[in-house]
Amino acid sequence: MTGAIVAVVVILLWLGVISLMLRGWRNRGRRQADQIGAFPPVPADLGAPELGPDTGLYVGSTIAPSWQDRVAVGDYGDRASASIARYDDGILIDRTGASPIWIPEDAIVAVRTERGLAGKVMTADGVLVIRWTLPTGTEIDSGLRADDKTIYPAWVSHRRARAERPTDTAHSDGSADENGRTQ
Repeated sequence: MTGAIVAVVVILLWLGVISLMLRGWRNRGRRQADQIGAFPPVPADLGAPELGPDTGLYVGSTIAPSWQDRVAVGDYGDRASASIARYDDGILIDRTGASPIWIPEDAIVAVRTERGLAGKVMTADGVLVIRWTLPTGTEIDSGLRADDKTIYPAWVSHRRARAERPTDTAHSDGSADENGRTQ
């Protein structure tokens, strides 16, 4: 009889801890809602990919520069199997069972490799991370742990090459930063 009571108490404590964790996650989402806002919609016509698609695990998105401040709005903080492809107008992270993430070209700040993101820690250069700016002005990092990590150098160098190429956009003073954005 005493063993059954102990088991019930342990189960109730465990359920209490789980419910508090879920409550904290929902509260984080409410706090971040204004800061994050709506993600950009995926364009109807993407054309042919310039790079990819490559498969892997979407590890999440975090508010930059913290690698642990996971985005809790919608399902954008959820891990999922995904493919990533580079198009002329941006990057598409197509997640299985979750909303796709479209990162417009003009929102991309950097593409790099990191050791970890969103609480997922790997070996050196284990996660491909894209830093980009949401329509609200908030910078976030979105990460993918690729099935084939040998793709990372191509993604990083492709971003550098795109940043260095001249833009067709006319600027009032003729200047642009390293990512081709007007200063």
